[in-house]
Amino acid sequence: MTRRSPPFTPAPVVESGTLQGQLTKLGLHSMAAHFEGEADRAAKSEMAYTAYLARLVELELADKADRSINARIARARFPLLCTLEAFDFGFQPGLAAARVRELAHLAFLDAATNVLFIGGPGVGKTHLAIALALKACAARRSVLFTTAADLLDQLVAAEVSHTLGALLSQLRRLDLLVVDELGYLPMDGRRANLFFQLVAARYTRGSLIITSNVPFDGWGKLLGDDVLAAAILDRLLHQSEIFAINGPSYRLKDKLPAGPERST
Repeated sequence: MTRRSPPFTPAPVVESGTLQGQLTKLGLHSMAAHFEGEADRAAKSEMAYTAYLARLVELELADKADRSINARIARARFPLLCTLEAFDFGFQPGLAAARVRELAHLAFLDAATNVLFIGGPGVGKTHLAIALALKACAARRSVLFTTAADLLDQLVAAEVSHTLGALLSQLRRLDLLVVDELGYLPMDGRRANLFFQLVAARYTRGSLIITSNVPFDGWGKLLGDDVLAAAILDRLLHQSEIFAINGPSYRLKDKLPAGPERST
């Protein structure tokens, strides 16, 4: 015959203040904050000891998961937080919403697939890039967000200080690297070559999300080298999801005329 655990009755062996301090010292902050309230609830409902303990552990694990996700978001260095749920797909009817939402399941990370959002200013490229990267953070993936200008400056500085190999190794290990605003500033030969080294380092190893206002046939001019541009695109597009967003600027939506004139 199976023995059942006796109903929970609080034992006044350890003072609550002392127990709270001990739990805090052990890093069990959620258990320290909730053990008294949960003890009262357990006593009233005649909950078993094991069930009471399981409830405290559940709260602690949930709290640690939240802290882990928040830490990943902080390390990702997002300029702002944008969610996929907040994106107005109705404002960009030409954008394949179902394909974007499918990416939120993050299978593209496991396949080291790149995602490229190409379009003019204000169409939602950065919003979508951040939204997908936030999903990756929530799934406890390592993520970094950077503008193309900042990234290239960092690569140049690393090359000068003879730490380029270490930086590329660090960037290669990320589950997801988001490079925003590629094309807003032209690249010199040095930066173009360093960008190629970055793309080559992550090729088939990790996903890139890139936003750019320059269509692919303009990358030769952007990089100042058609051959180098072809080599970069060959690696980026080998395994990729491409979204060309040709709609109006969301930032100017309140200044656009309504009705058919807007599409004109």
